Amino acid sequence: MFKLRGELFGFGAVTLITLGFFSCNNFSNAVFGSHKVDSLVNKIEELIEDKPTLHSKWDSLRHNKIVFRVDSLNPVDIKTQKKNLRDSLRREFDKHPKHVYLTFDDGPLVGSRAIDSIARAKNIKVNTFVVGRHSTIGKYRLRDLNLYIENPLVAVYNHSYTHGYNRLGTFYADSIKAFEDFKKNESNIKMNSKVARLPGRNIWIYDNERRIDIPNAAPTADLLHKDGYKVFGWDVEWRLNSYSGEPNIPFETVYNRIVNYMNNKSSKEPNNVVFLMHDDMFQTKKGQKLLSDLIDKLLAKGYKFEFMEDYPIKY
Repeated sequence: MFKLRGELFGFGAVTLITLGFFSCNNFSNAVFGSHKVDSLVNKIEELIEDKPTLHSKWDSLRHNKIVFRVDSLNPVDIKTQKKNLRDSLRREFDKHPKHVYLTFDDGPLVGSRAIDSIARAKNIKVNTFVVGRHSTIGKYRLRDLNLYIENPLVAVYNHSYTHGYNRLGTFYADSIKAFEDFKKNESNIKMNSKVARLPGRNIWIYDNERRIDIPNAAPTADLLHKDGYKVFGWDVEWRLNSYSGEPNIPFETVYNRIVNYMNNKSSKEPNNVVFLMHDDMFQTKKGQKLLSDLIDKLLAKGYKFEFMEDYPIKY
């Protein structure tokens, strides 16, 4: 009737058998074409303490851990079976809240004070990945860093002390030195949690997840993770010209991109979208208004704003 990849009798396989099923019997039968499925699922679920989560079901589908076969008594092609399961999972996710993480890199910079003010005015959580050296540039940058630290709506995380002086190839060539740069930042600045983002790299290492974009930074990321850090990248990025406030992507386009990622569950984790910006983008009134308007549209959509230390929120 159907076939599963991997070991049939191990815990992982037992979990996989249950992944495709919901309490709705007619959905199970539509996909797998058998009324015998429910009794099999019930017996299997007695063997495990933790039922598969909605996220684990999605992850197994996305990584091809469920393999379908066509039942001769109810011939539904594999492509249709996968689509039916994917659509059903999306409907289940849509019953739950959707979470967006506004993240700002490279502060404190000229736009940091505006970010702090907008977070207070909108009463939303934001995430800042700060570079310690920038706080030594002058009294205003130190002031901006302290505004972040003192604001309960702003989470302060590690983005290295020097940002590799923007020579990232050289920076990551010596992973021990790069790691020590992060540790210096940690010792100099009061952080909310052991959360980091690598300069110029979209790398994710948290829980059992590991995604590397550019391999030369992997050893540094691994050292951070071994030290207890969660390393996060981003799903959607937006850039504005620092001096004019002109966006590289139109306002409506970036808004729709966030919504599409959320609706299609195409972000790193479904119902969780990490949105990358940079502090210096918001030093102009135009840039600040764009940010404020974007937040208003996301609030109107019903999205919840979260801290990265709570990522991902699962169901």
